[in-house]
Amino acid sequence: MAIKVEMFSVPGCGKCAEAKQALKSVAQDLGQDKVAWRDVDILEEMDYAAELGLMSSGGIAIDGKLVFPRLPSADKLREELIRRLKG
Repeated sequence: MAIKVEMFSVPGCGKCAEAKQALKSVAQDLGQDKVAWRDVDILEEMDYAAELGLMSSGGIAIDGKLVFPRLPSADKLREELIRRLKG
């Protein structure tokens, strides 16, 4: 079963665009059968973001729980995903 990663962003966010590329790269490296991800527009899904405890763009939820309230480095994200895959 794949780990579900959700990245919360807003249109036009430069840092978010960079993080999306990093997330996409990490997901491809680990295998799309192991990591499924989606980009969540926080403006369109504000209630869901608030439910997770996220109050600004740039957060990452894993398996429905907010893990990174701010954008992590690609290395930190990779470490967390590998830890969960081994878990």
